[in-house]
Formats: sequence, structure tokens, C-alpha cells
Amino acid sequence: MKYAIIFFSAFLLVACKKDKETLSGPSAADSLQIVKDSVKSDLSSGKIAIETFPFPSEIKECSCYFAKNKADFESEKYIYADDAGKTAYMKLDGKRLAMNLISSSDMEVDEELTKEIESNDYKISVKGKKIKNEEALLFEGTLTIERPDGTVVTTPIYGECGC
Repeated sequence: MKYAIIFFSAFLLVACKKDKETLSGPSAADSLQIVKDSVKSDLSSGKIAIETFPFPSEIKECSCYFAKNKADFESEKYIYADDAGKTAYMKLDGKRLAMNLISSSDMEVDEELTKEIESNDYKISVKGKKIKNEEALLFEGTLTIERPDGTVVTTPIYGECGC
């Protein structure tokens, strides 16, 4: 009788352990979810990832800053900012960049805004039309980014320039 109880207890112990392994095996794999990082997937697909960033602390006075649309602009989700003279700021492919402005139109005189920026990795063109002429000038237009490998991305922009 003593051996029967030990044998029965060992049998139950092995049976319970086997059930736990069976339950944790396939059901754990079924519930697995993989989340992809959008920046990495854009890099692997050859696209240029344009990311939002807060207003740069380096800009102290006059500036131009743009978002992809009016809603993002009002939420301060900028994709481009410059100090209206020397330096442009963007976050591309996961890196925050400070780049030299090559040329910029006179916003006070022109109805159209143009800016050209170049770095080792990107050539950027900003083009916009003045839509409101108040203390700060509102613009709508496009931002085009080109890599030396020929990859080109164009996105709409909405924003303002002013002091």
C-alpha cells in the first residue's frame, strides 16, 4: 500500500508537469506580438524618415519653423526650423541635425519662400507661398529631401517665419 501511494503521487506529479509544459508552449507563441520601429523600417526600405522635434533651444530670435500640417503646427510637432539666417534644424533617419543654410529668400519682400540646405548626407529644399501677412508670416508649401543615393522624399509643410 505504501508503494502504491508513492507511485500514484509520482504519477500525478509527472502528469501535472506535462500539462503545464503543454499549456505554456503553443499558446505563448500565439500571443507574441512584434512591434517594428518605424525609423528602422524606413531606413531598411530606403526611405528617409522625417521625425518631429520640439522647437530648438539654439534659436533665440528670428526664425522659420514648419510642421507637416496645421494641426501638427498647432501641436508644436515641427519637422523643420531655422534661425532665419545660418542654421537649419531637422530630425532625419533618427538623428537630430544642425545644417548650414545655403540660400534663403527675403520673407518680408517675397510672396514666395525658398530655402536651400545641404549637408554631407542630404540636400533639402523648402518652397512655400505666403498665406497670411501679420506679425509672423504664415506659409504653406513643400519640403523636399534628397540623399546622394537618389532617394527623394517630398512632404507638405505649414508654418511661420518671424521675429
